[in-house]
Amino acid sequence: MTTAQYSPQTLKDLQPTKEFFIGIDSDGCVFDSMELKQKECFVPNTIRVFGLQSISKYVREVSEFVNLYSMWRGANRFPDLIKVMDLLAERSEVKARGIQVPRLDSLRAWMAGTTRHSNSSLQEKIDQTGDDELKQVMEWSLAVNRAIEEMVFGLTPFPFVIEFLERAGTRADLLCISQTPAEALEREWQEHGIDKYVRLIAGQEYGTKTEHLQLAAGGGKYPRERKLMIGDALGDLKAAREGDTLFFPINPGGEEASWEQLAGEGLDRFFDGSFAGAYEEALIENFRKLLPETPSWSTD
Repeated sequence: MTTAQYSPQTLKDLQPTKEFFIGIDSDGCVFDSMELKQKECFVPNTIRVFGLQSISKYVREVSEFVNLYSMWRGANRFPDLIKVMDLLAERSEVKARGIQVPRLDSLRAWMAGTTRHSNSSLQEKIDQTGDDELKQVMEWSLAVNRAIEEMVFGLTPFPFVIEFLERAGTRADLLCISQTPAEALEREWQEHGIDKYVRLIAGQEYGTKTEHLQLAAGGGKYPRERKLMIGDALGDLKAAREGDTLFFPINPGGEEASWEQLAGEGLDRFFDGSFAGAYEEALIENFRKLLPETPSWSTD
């Protein structure tokens, strides 16, 4: 499928073939890829492209907090890049060195004008404006993609994922819902032969995760109690709520136990109608505690 074919309309055109619907995030949820991608692909290119070598220690610390260990985990790369720069600019150590951290005003303006936060949409804006800052952001994003293609392979799904997919697919339409570029998602799912379990692999080109859920499963296609989103980030929970969908968290640091629970009692409860309510609320309460808003250096 070419970039031009990654259209939100494709999601809207999907019609139910089963009585239930399940959306599944990919990075850090199906695959243990978050640490590798962030630490070996995102961070080095953030330092290099934006000329932050003299504060590399703090770039790494802030980037890992934002993208792995905080409430912003799993968000689209462009708002997370802005969050990294904002937190860097606030740090006393960075101010003491006199480093001017990029404000990324052009990126903020572009993001405010579209929900399609993808490379293809960014390139359209660059073609219209010739903006140098947006060109630099695109250089960064493409460099990250190249690094991921070179570095990220051979990562098998978490234990119990395939068992879950096999069981869930007997009664539910399954969809991969992610803010990773679709090409990378397709490569990773195909590498392990699990793309056969989902009807579609939807990446950032299709819109936000909320839009994925609303288009693919909204509009009366499935009742709320028969729709489930699986994710490892608070953004996944937010998308589920905005998409009027139930939520099962894959806990960062406890992924295997989460998938084992989901493949067993979680899926049973979803299918028998006892998932919503106290069971779901307890899962989410524990999940929220794992992803704080305040970084450790702000409380030292």
